[in-house]
Parts: sequence; structure tokens; C-alpha cells
Amino acid sequence: MHTILVINPGSTSTKVALFRAAEKVLSEKIHHATSELLQYSSIIDQFELRLNQIKSVLQAHGIEINRVDAFVGRGGLLHPIPSGTYEVNQDMLNDLKSGIYGQHASNLGALLAHHFADSVKKRAYIVDPVVVDEMQEVARLSGHPELPRKSIFHALNHKATARRLCQRLDKPYHKSSLIIAHMGGGISIAAHKNGQCVDVNNALDGEGPFSPERSGSLPAGDLVRRCFSSSQSLATMLKELKGNGGMVAYLGTNSVEDIKQRIRDGEATAGNVYDAMIYQVCKEIGALATALHGSVDAIGLTGGIAYNQDLNDKITDAVKFIAPVYIFPGEFEMEALAEGVLRVLQNEEKVRHYTSEASTI
Repeated sequence: MHTILVINPGSTSTKVALFRAAEKVLSEKIHHATSELLQYSSIIDQFELRLNQIKSVLQAHGIEINRVDAFVGRGGLLHPIPSGTYEVNQDMLNDLKSGIYGQHASNLGALLAHHFADSVKKRAYIVDPVVVDEMQEVARLSGHPELPRKSIFHALNHKATARRLCQRLDKPYHKSSLIIAHMGGGISIAAHKNGQCVDVNNALDGEGPFSPERSGSLPAGDLVRRCFSSSQSLATMLKELKGNGGMVAYLGTNSVEDIKQRIRDGEATAGNVYDAMIYQVCKEIGALATALHGSVDAIGLTGGIAYNQDLNDKITDAVKFIAPVYIFPGEFEMEALAEGVLRVLQNEEKVRHYTSEASTI
């Protein structure tokens, strides 16, 4: 029975889990104080801090690293790659250390997994990073050649949810036609056809529905005029799209629970904003049904917001004419990371190898 150590670095936490095959036998969430992280000028500089805290957790639980069969970290910002499980190699480590494709805490996932694996001569992996790109070519054209559409989304949870949905349907993922909506701080909705995400909104930069923290697709002309008429900096404008957009912009909070309480207290604006977000999610699901030519086996709702039954009911009522709707609240990142490695170890899936774009020239 394979033992797999999973490491998932987030902006203010690092999740650690140990799996024996598909069974989770240890799960810990290490919290990092903001004041502690502010001491570091870059994400990569946090490596030693997070490494030592992970070691402390493993020691406290009596976990012997040399008895772990494989190590997997959350995939970071790399150049666009197909879905799958990738063995960590030097090209990947170089790109993550340089931050050439962006700075994010998930960049540390492969580095931390590699450190542990290398110390005991085992292998380290990543699974379905946010840069997974399987978009069909026609979906890449935005309307201007200088502004192509990009595939950046919650790929790890999308793929995990799609596989769980296919288990319910008793149908192989690679022979299915699905729409998956991940609803959290950001919202990404994808058309999955025969095992690939053929179309999806860029959930990082603010495309698609607005969310608790992101503005989503905005009126293009008005956005350009706002950029040139405002004295705000580039960083501030980008923050309006991601971080200070969506519900934060309208209502000053990213908490759906707080907004629902305000609705119960009779605040009409809160109700309108909440309903508008749901409305935009439904529109995006409807649009992606056309990308699948109306042939949709099922629709899956997932992410933290999917714990809200009233929201699920409203979305289901609006889109059930397309296909049956299934609810998978929360996210399955730790399980998905372990499952991806397990598929490789059990020879159910071939491992992939990352090559930096510079090395292919």
C-alpha cells in the first residue's frame, strides 16, 4: 500500500496530509501569521520557514520520511501545460524559483515536496496546477489578437470534482460531457469534454461571473476609460479586479455568510448583489452548454460557496433544463493530489514531464 505525503502551501497556511493509498491518515493545517510572512520579500524566501514547520508537524506525529513512498506538492505558476501528474524536475524548479510566470504561495509546493523526496531518494510530483490549458483553439480568440483568452482556473478541484461526478454517473471521465462550476473567492466554470477542459473563464484576472472578491467580466469600454481617467496606479486597478472587486466592491465584505445575514436583516442591496452573482453563474453555465453543443451529461457545483443550499437551489432551478445538477461542496485538493500520484504509482496513468519553454528553443 503506497504512502503519499501531500503538501499544499497557501497564502497564509500550509496544509499537510499523509495518505495510505486513498485513505487520509493524517491532516494538519499550519497557520502562518501575516506579521511573520511580511519579513520575507518574496514567496520563495518563505521556503525555510514552511519547511521547518512541516518538519515539526511530521516529528510530532512520528512520521518517518524514509517510509513515505512518494511526495506531492500543489502545482504553482508555470507555463500552460496539459492536465496530469508531473514529476518534479530541474526545469520546473528553476521556473518556480525565478517566478517567471508569477509569484504565488503554491510555487513552494513542488520545492517542498522535492526537498523531502530528494532527502530519501524518492520522487516528487505536482498534479493539475492552475495553469492547466486544454482549451480548444476557437475558445482562445477574444476579439483582439493582442488579448487572447487564457486558461487559468481551479484545475485541481475541477478535475477531482469531474471524476467524482463521473463515478456517480457510472461513466468514464474521458467519455463524458460535463459543466463544472467552482465557486469560492474566485469563480471558474468550465466545459469538460472527453476528459479535457475545452473552455473556461480566466478566474485569476477576472473573467466570467463576479465573485466574493473578483469583478468578473466588465464593460470593456468603460473599464478602459476608467483606467485612463483615474489617478489610481496599475496595482490599484488590478486590485479592483481581483481582491477588491465583486461583493467586496459592492458590500465591503467577501463573506457570503455575512451577506446572507444582511439579507435576512432586510438589506435590499445585499439581496440584489447576491442574486446578481447567482444570475451570472447561471448565464456562464448556459453559455458553456453551447460550447458542448447542448449535449451535457451533468452539471457539478463545488467550492466553498456550494455549502449554501439556497444558492444551490437557485442555480439548479435555472439550469436543470440543461442537465441534472450535482452538488460537491468544499474542495478536494489534498485528496486530488494524492489520487493523481496514486494513479501513476498504480500504472493507471502515465507520468508527465515538464520542460521549460526556454529549453525547447
